[in-house]
Amino acid sequence: MELRIFTEPQQGASYDQLLAVARQAEETGFGAFFRSDHYLKMGAVGGEPGPTDAWTTLAGLARDTSRIRLGTLMTAATFRLPGPLAITVAQVDQMSGGRVELGLGAGWFAEEHTAYGIPFPSVGERFDRLEEQLAVITGLWETPAGSTFDFPGKHYPVSDSPALPKPVQQPRPPILLGGTGPKRTPRLAARYADEFNLPFVPPADSTAVFDRVRAACVEIGRDPGTMIWSHAAVVCCGRDEAEVARRAAAIGREPAELRENGLAGTPAEIVDKLGRYAEVGSQRVYLQVLDLADLDHLELIAAEVLRQL
Repeated sequence: MELRIFTEPQQGASYDQLLAVARQAEETGFGAFFRSDHYLKMGAVGGEPGPTDAWTTLAGLARDTSRIRLGTLMTAATFRLPGPLAITVAQVDQMSGGRVELGLGAGWFAEEHTAYGIPFPSVGERFDRLEEQLAVITGLWETPAGSTFDFPGKHYPVSDSPALPKPVQQPRPPILLGGTGPKRTPRLAARYADEFNLPFVPPADSTAVFDRVRAACVEIGRDPGTMIWSHAAVVCCGRDEAEVARRAAAIGREPAELRENGLAGTPAEIVDKLGRYAEVGSQRVYLQVLDLADLDHLELIAAEVLRQL
């Protein structure tokens, strides 16, 4: 199983803090550094120094790291037009030497839209727009050099596009989709996703969701074995109970709750629960790290958990 680091900078983080975490993740052997794409803190007011833009961050990390893969869980389709987003991601892929992955979702956090003047249509329209964005982004990237791309979309019609620039990764960077939606999500994942992610879903509840996506793959003639299956879960690791409690308190959580709903406890406990994710088919787990100042946390997980996988 591969472990990746996943951060939530909208809770309050500077670029320098994110760079420190990304470099620590790279140096200690994690597979990737991912970040959320949000513009407003969740929970209590505040969140100083304020939000950072996901793709501006990843552009900086593309130059300030050298090996680790970089991506989003998940970029909201409500935030950016698909053509400019395809250009941005392709450019960051070039800047990183081909290390970028695009997680894309319909968007769900209404308050951040009203806080920054971003339109927030109905859930049905958001999924319509997500589907068109996936068609446009993949179409632009996969159009052969020297050809043009057209798309007769309702929301994002494209005409005579040169479909440039091209990403380094061919035919395109990996695309991640996720969530527990029973109908449209599996269908979109089967058609467009290289990886399907379940955020904060326990192993016991995961099989039914994965099976819906597998069935959607079979329905369109795709081998479900070509999909990467993954989870995301908050992590809180300590050498002993006192260290677990200290780290839980630092993120405003209780150890018992984290043990039930995330990956918490001693390294042995976390390895055991990762085994339960593996039993339901998960190949990657994104460790949600909420205390970005605690670099020793990553060091401990790398030394005592990652080496056992």
